[in-house]
Amino acid sequence: MKLAMIRTSAKKLQFLLERLCTRVLNTFKFFKYLLRSFFDHLMFLFLHYVPPFWTHLLYFTFFSVSAFLFFKSSSYSSRPRDIDLFFTAVSAISLSSMSTVEMEVFSHFQLLILTFLMLIGGEVFLSLVKLQISKFEKKHTFPVTSLSEYSASNPELGLTEQDMTNTFEKSAEDRLRISSINCLSYSIVAYLLATHMISSFMISFYMESVPSAKQVLTQKGIKVSLFSVFAAISSFANCGFLPTNESMMVFKKNTTLLLILIPQCLVGSTLYPFFLQLLLSFLNTVTKRPELEYISKHYNKLGYTNLMSRRKSCSIAATVVGFVMIQFVIFAAMEWNNKGLFEGLDSYEKMVAILFQVTNTRHTGESVFDISTISPAVLALFVAMMYLPPYASLLSVKNGEKSSTIVDATASRRTKRKYVQLSELAYLAIFTILICISERKSIKEDPLNFSVFNIIFEVISAYGNVGFTMGYSCGRRIKSDESCKDAYYGFAGRWSDSGKGILILVMLFGRLKSLFYKGSAP
Repeated sequence: MKLAMIRTSAKKLQFLLERLCTRVLNTFKFFKYLLRSFFDHLMFLFLHYVPPFWTHLLYFTFFSVSAFLFFKSSSYSSRPRDIDLFFTAVSAISLSSMSTVEMEVFSHFQLLILTFLMLIGGEVFLSLVKLQISKFEKKHTFPVTSLSEYSASNPELGLTEQDMTNTFEKSAEDRLRISSINCLSYSIVAYLLATHMISSFMISFYMESVPSAKQVLTQKGIKVSLFSVFAAISSFANCGFLPTNESMMVFKKNTTLLLILIPQCLVGSTLYPFFLQLLLSFLNTVTKRPELEYISKHYNKLGYTNLMSRRKSCSIAATVVGFVMIQFVIFAAMEWNNKGLFEGLDSYEKMVAILFQVTNTRHTGESVFDISTISPAVLALFVAMMYLPPYASLLSVKNGEKSSTIVDATASRRTKRKYVQLSELAYLAIFTILICISERKSIKEDPLNFSVFNIIFEVISAYGNVGFTMGYSCGRRIKSDESCKDAYYGFAGRWSDSGKGILILVMLFGRLKSLFYKGSAP
């Protein structure tokens, strides 16, 4: 009798517990649905009513401020000033590599923070985020999948069988489009991981195999693994920061290392559309998946601007190679006998060093030479290269596509403006004038270092997110100053706080110029 009562009580207790668990689970699912629905609606409103310019600016500002707060709370051997810490954070995430402090003041963990900023600020990573946003928007504008139910609940529509067939076809195409976006996303992630892993491994293997190169890092207290990952991500993102104070000047004679980094500087920026097209074509040939076939035929429907036609991507690649060759010939013709520039280098090392330098002029900014010792004619060519847009092309594109010539690339920005009336050169002139005003005292007292050309070069470099700098030399001072010491950071490091603040705006403006000139900014 007692045993039967116990069993009955146990069954009742089990039943109550099951009901309680079911209610808790249903409540949890309900709140999860509410949160997800709220998030989806919030994202939908945010994406449709906030211009892309402001979302990107918020993105860069948030991570810059976060990195600055982290840097400020960290310990240093010689603590940089707050403006310099914020300047470095903005420079890293905007891929400008303009520096006002020496890189070796940062600890290994702080260098990892800079590495993270360069990664999330890179064009390929941001384009991947944009692609996911595009998929989100397409999902929330997805047509009705059960047309028969919709027609039954809305008889006043009077849908015919042909209407239903057409709508089903559109629904199938939309499903294929979203599936293609997923396939494209996986391909980009694979591209991103493969390039970083291969480059990091090759750099690390070279450093471990060549004692002279490893000794440089050992003397500076930099781990080979950190340098390899940092250099691979910085080169791919086209930032140009390196853990060494002297950038790549300390590795001027390590030609193999330079040859490893040259492709890395191209595959993440100017040649990214070309290599992405090659990757997708290869995958389509091997797998024969319908998504890849859809991508190759309807790339313009996916909302991914970095994915272009074969003709256009090839024209951009040909332009990149052409620009590199033109710079190589002019640089070699003007500077080949410059003993100060090529001290200790043989002919082969000279050629590799020149090739590395001219490859970096478009966007990356890593340097094997002291820029201030290069002839003015070559520097003027560098200014022109830094000003050009990343996907500029000397070749026109037919078959109904938009022209990608340099002239049309600039003109198209102007024709699409809705609010902005000034040209890019006008903004650069305004920034230069403001910096000249803020640095007027230094221009008067130190005219050789603070020449107008040096200031223009720094502004163009920041606007193009390159990072080349004329530097500062105590030997060029008219009035000698015993307290003056040469340092391995950019010319902007000697500017006033107001001048550095203006250059921060230039870096952000240069990073967001494509969105700014689409009429997204007021």
